[in-house]
Amino acid sequence: MKKLLILLLPCLALLAARPATTTYRLDAETSALTWTGHAEAGSWAPQGTIRLREGRVLTDGQTVRAARVVVDMITITHEKADLAEHLRGADFFDVSKYPTAVFELTEFHGGQATGTLTLKGVTKPVAFPVTVTPAPGGLRLRGTANLDRTQFGINYNSTAFFQNLGSYAIRNDFQIAFDVLAR
Repeated sequence: MKKLLILLLPCLALLAARPATTTYRLDAETSALTWTGHAEAGSWAPQGTIRLREGRVLTDGQTVRAARVVVDMITITHEKADLAEHLRGADFFDVSKYPTAVFELTEFHGGQATGTLTLKGVTKPVAFPVTVTPAPGGLRLRGTANLDRTQFGINYNSTAFFQNLGSYAIRNDFQIAFDVLAR
């Protein structure tokens, strides 16, 4: 019995030393998401914003263990109202049918977030760099995700699907830059 207790004590000490799990809620009001698209030719790169709906981040001490982020696709904005409306329509994000996009973290290692993104009803693996820093009452997460819209069935004016588009061609990749506060 004494030998068993001697073997168990180090295991119990390791378990006791493990940091407590903390759940942070994403603060949709103070968080910012900016999207950037690109014309296939030339330098036109329209940019706008989109808002978080909700989310959470679970940590063990300073280590991110899990996250779920819900983006409100209905909130896509651009300075030109007709472009914003087109992005919300069936050619792009079809927000009346798919009002949210969801990112589920599966791994966070070395500043790289890996997980799945569900966008327009299609779920695909994604990975992107994230910087996590302490913030008053929580954490700040910053980074940029580079996404291929055609992986999610958004093929409008893509040269991978349509020929002779000329100046109407749109690059397949777009970026979402984020600065998210979790409390």
